[in-house]
Amino acid sequence: MPFMKGVAPIRRTTKYLSGGGLVFKERVKIMTVNFNDNPNQTDNHKGAQDFVFWNIPQVQFKNPDVQIVTMRNMTPTPFITCFLEDSSKVYFDVDAQSNKEIMNRQRELEGGRNGF
Repeated sequence: MPFMKGVAPIRRTTKYLSGGGLVFKERVKIMTVNFNDNPNQTDNHKGAQDFVFWNIPQVQFKNPDVQIVTMRNMTPTPFITCFLEDSSKVYFDVDAQSNKEIMNRQRELEGGRNGF
């Protein structure tokens, strides 16, 4: 099967993509992830790199109407920004957090009473 080639082909299977648990509310329109993949600065950015590699495909699969933008090598610290339909923004500081911590934090905020 040609789709099973490349780095971590499991990321392209339907079972893996539907296993993601982060579903945004309809008011979330755009999500940006900012991090550095420069080998000299990857200590605090490793979690954001892993989040983009392993979890962004799941988030895109579960949220087809949300535009997801990845910005590399443009920031000193990694962060995530969610743009809402009323032109407000929600920022997540993900400095030195693992990809699982990032997913859990976004799930908590999304599922909570004051979630975006």
